[in-house]
Amino acid sequence: MPNLYPLKFKTIYKDKIWGGDKIKTVLEKDFAPLPNCGETWELSGYDDNISVVQDGDLEGKKLTALIADFKGQLVGEKVYEKFGNEFPLLIKFIDANADLSIQVHPDDALAKARHAGFGKTEMWYVLQADEDATLISGFNQEIDKTTYLNHFNNGTLDEILNRETVAVGDVFFIPAGRVHTIGKGILLAEIQQTSDTTYRIYDFDRVDAEGNKRELHVEEAAGAIDYNFYENIKTNYADKGNEAVNLADCDYFTTNKIVADKQVSRSYEALDSFVIYICTEGEFGLIYNENELTVKKGEVVLLPATIKNVALVPSPKTTLLEVYTK
Repeated sequence: MPNLYPLKFKTIYKDKIWGGDKIKTVLEKDFAPLPNCGETWELSGYDDNISVVQDGDLEGKKLTALIADFKGQLVGEKVYEKFGNEFPLLIKFIDANADLSIQVHPDDALAKARHAGFGKTEMWYVLQADEDATLISGFNQEIDKTTYLNHFNNGTLDEILNRETVAVGDVFFIPAGRVHTIGKGILLAEIQQTSDTTYRIYDFDRVDAEGNKRELHVEEAAGAIDYNFYENIKTNYADKGNEAVNLADCDYFTTNKIVADKQVSRSYEALDSFVIYICTEGEFGLIYNENELTVKKGEVVLLPATIKNVALVPSPKTTLLEVYTK
């Protein structure tokens, strides 16, 4: 069996009713022959959307097959013990050429009861945003289920939803149960639990090519929403040159940001997990076991749990996200 090494996977492209062309123009990923690309799934073990290794000795192997072969050597012993051959995270790029639907995701308990699956907690890192682009996350006031349903039935949901203007580098943590949508003009990276369960609340009355409206899930959503009010929805952080800065830390994933203009050494000796690198700006060399792999903007790499020490060498500058589990 070949030895493990840092793995790149073939991008899975998805056209969406709200998709655009920034996957090509900003991230330089060719989604032809699709008419647009709303999402790319960069690292996925979900359902029939299984990532396939792009190159190297393991080229053509599916992620789930790799986990079955290498088990804890690839994902970490604790991760394998908990998830088996399922990969626990899904990494995407999302291009909103129009507003996504207003939606909510169930938590683990509700998803298990309703769908025998996992919930969906996620986070967003904004890669590009048009001027005055906004998104929705949570409520702008204290409400309850009755108040929410009154606004829904009266067509005044926008009055109670929290809308944020966004810019490059903004971070939003979206726990399961939080009402949200990505607004028009935003390109972002999404890190989430492996789940595709979405309750669509409102879809702006738009129709598809056949003139059909997309299905709404009003009752399911009402039972999944967290009606609490939270201040400071946007994650507050400050970049530190050549150091890892924490952006999110939850039961499902930890995400750090590294902005580098010189070599950065990373040690994972204390970590029993795979590591994912998402390059958001520039490029860098990933040095491991006396080998080097070039990682460019828009590329995602899975570092096996057995590789404990690496160096990140920017060329000449880079920004990347570092993701792992606990």
